[in-house]
Amino acid sequence: MTHPAPPSADAGLLGPGWAGSDAAAATGDAAFLQALLDAEAALTRAQAALGLAPEAAAEAVTRTARADRFDADGLAERARSGGNPVIPLVADLTQAVGTEYGPFVHRGATSQDIMDTAMMLVAARTVDLVLADLARTEAALARLAAAHRDTAMPGRTLTQHAVPTTFGLKAAGWRSLVLDARDRLVRVRTSLPVQLGGAAGTLAAFSAYGAPDATALPEAYARELGLAAPLLPWHTLRTPVADLAGCLAFTAGALGKTAVDVLTLARTEIAELAEGSGGGSSAMPHKANPVRATLIAAAARRAPQLAATLYASMAAEDERPAGAWHAEWEPLRDLLRLVGGAARDAAELAEGLRVDADAMRAHLDLTHGLIVSERLSAALAPLLGRARAKELLTELARRTYREGRALGELLAEQPELKDRDDLDPAELTDPTRYTGSAGALTDRALERR
Repeated sequence: MTHPAPPSADAGLLGPGWAGSDAAAATGDAAFLQALLDAEAALTRAQAALGLAPEAAAEAVTRTARADRFDADGLAERARSGGNPVIPLVADLTQAVGTEYGPFVHRGATSQDIMDTAMMLVAARTVDLVLADLARTEAALARLAAAHRDTAMPGRTLTQHAVPTTFGLKAAGWRSLVLDARDRLVRVRTSLPVQLGGAAGTLAAFSAYGAPDATALPEAYARELGLAAPLLPWHTLRTPVADLAGCLAFTAGALGKTAVDVLTLARTEIAELAEGSGGGSSAMPHKANPVRATLIAAAARRAPQLAATLYASMAAEDERPAGAWHAEWEPLRDLLRLVGGAARDAAELAEGLRVDADAMRAHLDLTHGLIVSERLSAALAPLLGRARAKELLTELARRTYREGRALGELLAEQPELKDRDDLDPAELTDPTRYTGSAGALTDRALERR
């Protein structure tokens, strides 16, 4: 009996939240291998730009540094002997470049220089994709907020109806979080640095190879890659990775807020929202599951633990640690993938979200007018005194449930409130007229760019 070949490790069989996304391609083994090669080629070009290597060497290394020319599976197996894939890759790249210019491959660098730089390249390329999807998301949410600026719905606190709000304000709040995530990602993206320090972060080997001022090399290296130039080698100063961890986990959580709200409001019993095209069920043909929101919520739950591993790696001993930087590669890639997939799904969710304003309006009446009891307390206290207002509203609240009658109807029957020109029970108990400053707050939120 023959068996089919196993799927690629990057197929995403257990990761539907990121499978098939641009972020998946940007973080896959082929993409990471290309980033490693880009880091090596840029290093040779930077040295050539400073007169430390022949221009022909830079051209030869750059021409050869293509991922499709190297065996990722073989590199992975051989990485076990040295603990990272740079060591076998340097050997293969040197051989591929040839005898004349091979000696200029990786000259003066250490493995962590290349791994860290490649990690920043992969992060930068993936964050750019995330930012594009966040732009789609916030634009769709802005349209929803504007369209539903005055669409009243129940505000819910601790799972219960509280006071009325508007869907416009809710959507504006979701957008505000997306913009918060965007701003954090942009700040981190622009600060992602190359890594270049040599064996112990002193740049000594570059001086030994003839650099009159080795401190100029990191800046030349950064220019070649479009990354930032670090003040110091950061082999054990892991601010760049920690910053990435924080803003990626924040982004997952920000998108997760929208997702869990949609999951709640898309319940059959509520049905105020629905995904544009829900997912199916293997057993129940009638279902249209909120799959996009489900996958985003799953990413939001996983992201903090991945970020925690990256934060833990900040405790890195000596000038180059054993295990700390090695522990970062997989969780950072997983975090980039999760957030990239979540951003893709969030854009699709926001662009296709269906709003049932009629259901929202109907639900405002579920408590027979009690959703505006706060307003009534404020209105009746000056007329009846605080104690009597509270006593009356407590009594009427019981009767609304017991008799199944609207609070406004019961209020209008009260002798002490009859024939008052300054009191309109129907207006006071209309939940659509007690949304406070929701419209103004929505307008304010939508001014943000």
